[in-house]
Amino acid sequence: MSTSEPIALELTARYATEFPELGVPWKAAEASDPRLLALNESLAAELGLDPEYLRGVEGVRLFTGNHVPDGATPVAQAYAGHQFGGYSPRLGDGRALLLGELPDGRDLHLKGSGRTPFARGGDGLAAVGPMLREYLISEAMHALGVPTTRALAVVATGDTVYRETPLPGAVLARVAASHLRVGTFQFARSTDDGELLRRLADHAIARHHPHAADAENPYLELFASVVGAQADLVARWMLLGFIHGVMNTDNTTISGETIDYGPCAFMDTFDPATVFSSIDTGGRYAYANQPPVMQWNLARFAETLVPLVDPEPEEAVRLLTEVLNSFPERYQQAWTAGMRDKLGLSAEVPDAEANDLIEELSRLLNATRPDYTGFFRALGAAAAGDNAPVREHVGTLAEGWLSKWRALGPDQGSMSRANPLYVPRNHLVEEALDAATAGDMGPFTDLLVVVTDPYTERPGRERYAQPAPPDAAPHVTYCGT
Repeated sequence: MSTSEPIALELTARYATEFPELGVPWKAAEASDPRLLALNESLAAELGLDPEYLRGVEGVRLFTGNHVPDGATPVAQAYAGHQFGGYSPRLGDGRALLLGELPDGRDLHLKGSGRTPFARGGDGLAAVGPMLREYLISEAMHALGVPTTRALAVVATGDTVYRETPLPGAVLARVAASHLRVGTFQFARSTDDGELLRRLADHAIARHHPHAADAENPYLELFASVVGAQADLVARWMLLGFIHGVMNTDNTTISGETIDYGPCAFMDTFDPATVFSSIDTGGRYAYANQPPVMQWNLARFAETLVPLVDPEPEEAVRLLTEVLNSFPERYQQAWTAGMRDKLGLSAEVPDAEANDLIEELSRLLNATRPDYTGFFRALGAAAAGDNAPVREHVGTLAEGWLSKWRALGPDQGSMSRANPLYVPRNHLVEEALDAATAGDMGPFTDLLVVVTDPYTERPGRERYAQPAPPDAAPHVTYCGT
């Protein structure tokens, strides 16, 4: 711990100052008895922040929005969005505030800080369980190498939140490259203010895709950059068996980071139709639908950029459509490269041979429905000649495939670095959140340690690598509002 005076956190108000049309200055609700539940000290160190200050009275009040640093102008951001395919012209931060930008340029954002003008009838609050879920899952995703927003802290407010039952309230402090979304562009486009749209696009280029500024058509290159970033992101989700659960356009970032960990989960049993969200009754955001849904979301982004890409709308649409149509190939390339890593295939293995092997494996997984994470981890033993762990997942159906695969010389070491042993198993997440809601942070802390070091085997922690018991009820997640 530092022996010097704690350093107060410094924020700037770049977004609030440059885009007053896209936000409403606002104050957080007063927390009656704030108490720090979780502080991400490694992220704080990365940001150059003093944990001693953040754990102090002023730091905890900062995390509830009740202390506003000099230079900050908290705003509730305005954005639109397609939610489950239906367009809402005015969404915005109904229970969140952008406090400002950190010295390294990233956003500091609060979730659960009270009602704003965008609350749409909600109370603007959040409960301990959903906020700790976002902390846990986002930090696991970061450890798994997935671009993501990150949790800096969760603070219990001392107030009660009323859902199906009374619950303890909490606020999440989130760090992100930015909170620019496809929905932000949809809102700006809907104003018919061409200069606002251009300023927003220039801001996105400067902040996230600066190479686009030097392109012949910077706004077309911006779109191409976002298409590439999102193709890579969704491929990473699919390779891990992650299901976002609420892939609305207001949850599709311009930076290419995963954002909003509400109804999200990791698959246990492999099933392309898996849905965890309580409100996704039609399966729009099922596991297998994530790539085409992302392309659909990017089409909505393209619509907003038409006036910037070319003065002739038909030509702009042609150019944007050509880029949009590259999404499936970009996604497939990213997914195939990741699958080669998961199978330990070297660069010397010809693409055609690798692709045939991957396609056959996909058919095998569809036919046998093994535990997704466990199966790939078991392949590590099979690479060394021990088929027993794989048989536990798929019986003897994989024997022929295993022979073909082993003949290609898979690298067991690289596989162990590509296939996690631990992911946030749904039953363990719920167990930890239930305990935390009741006041016991022990299970949460234990699970966090494991999932933030997901490739290292820990003797005595075998249960963290196991799926839910066969008789467990189907896992259902909720958005937390």
